[in-house]
Amino acid sequence: MNLTTTPRGPAPSLSTRIHRGCAACERIWRLPVPEISFVQFLADMANPQLAFLPRALAAAVIAAVLCAVVGCFVVLRGMAFIGDAVAHAVFPGIAVAFAWQVSVLLGGAVAGAIVAVLIAVMSQRRTIKEDSVIGIVFTAAFAFGLVVISRAEGYTASVSSFLFGSLTGVSSATLAIHAAAGALIVAVVVALRPWLTAVALDRETARAMNLPVAALDLALYLCVTFAVVLAVQTVGNILVVALLITPAAAARLFTDKLGAMMCIAAAFGVAGSVMGVWLAWSYDSPTGATIVLAVTAIFALSWLFAPKRGALAGWLQGVKR
Repeated sequence: MNLTTTPRGPAPSLSTRIHRGCAACERIWRLPVPEISFVQFLADMANPQLAFLPRALAAAVIAAVLCAVVGCFVVLRGMAFIGDAVAHAVFPGIAVAFAWQVSVLLGGAVAGAIVAVLIAVMSQRRTIKEDSVIGIVFTAAFAFGLVVISRAEGYTASVSSFLFGSLTGVSSATLAIHAAAGALIVAVVVALRPWLTAVALDRETARAMNLPVAALDLALYLCVTFAVVLAVQTVGNILVVALLITPAAAARLFTDKLGAMMCIAAAFGVAGSVMGVWLAWSYDSPTGATIVLAVTAIFALSWLFAPKRGALAGWLQGVKR
């Protein structure tokens, strides 16, 4: 229809336009009441015909706890960029695994480990900053993955699962692998906690103390890599950095002690995963994105209401002064 020839009536008044705008905003922001209550969600978990649902929730919880614990060191070191970098760097391994019809999890882990070693070795040279090394390596790895997978036939579904996550296809065997690998990574992080903390707080002092900084860097990069590989199936490549950073950043608002921070971050990750899977099941929305939104909501509440570092506490202290 040509707008220039369409007859027009009188322009609506200002009050009419305001009313229409408010009505439109109300329709956009009004969320329906969840069709499935949390109690019904728990009942569905026990339904044999919905056996995939408890496996999906367990996989999400494992990934959330693992990323939250490892993410505490990422937050302390100001390395938020590395989560996104590793998530892209595992892509060539996933592409090769898809082309060769082998385990995507194994391919991603191998590629991530290679990239972690390269970053750890190259970042020890003080002439190149760590973030520059990460940016160079992960973009090259991701570009290589694009070249590989573009030559494979029928890769669209696999790439979609990699980018956005897919919890519905988690098998019992895959869940067992995730649980065992996650427990091992958490055990390594807890065992190395004093030394990883020393490096995170002051690398030069750690070197003066004769700590193996390069080996500790490599250990942390590998832990981050394997955590990301396990979490990619939960929330996908695009959103995995949220699981790595957001719960740890929220926990940092409540405590200065690393042990407490790790526990709080894990609790936030579990809460966000349970809430996200429930809301995704209720609203029929993407599970990974809903989990990330739930975790982000927890961070927003923490940022507002944390007792000492929250925005409200800071405002009240300013008023008292």
